[in-house]
Amino acid sequence: MTIIESKVTVNKPVEKVYEFLSDLNNHQQLMPENIYNWSSTPDEAKFTIQNMAKLALKVSSRKKNEEIIAIPSEEAPFALELKWSVRDKGNGKTEAHYAISAELNMMMKMLAAGPLQKLVDHETAALKKVLEA
Repeated sequence: MTIIESKVTVNKPVEKVYEFLSDLNNHQQLMPENIYNWSSTPDEAKFTIQNMAKLALKVSSRKKNEEIIAIPSEEAPFALELKWSVRDKGNGKTEAHYAISAELNMMMKMLAAGPLQKLVDHETAALKKVLEA
């Protein structure tokens, strides 16, 4: 299992960060430009990653003000899980941790690890930017 992760501190209370992340409609605001054909509901999202794959995700679990886990709702190029964890840091600040766990063989790891790391880094940076705007 390959785990690709990124974290950021957001100057918002944990309830606000969790509320934003728990609705997959909001995740479109976190995506880089190479994501298109986006469609979503609070519990599911479908999109295409340019030159890579189509993904359909659904929320598999939510723990209020702690974590949101999404898994593929349709066949994916490889098994994966996306997990956002939020933790109260006090003074109205929240640490948001984003991890993608993926079953990648050696070849897929060489091809996908870099783009996936860029994706998680982009999404955590975008979360901070969107919520602090």
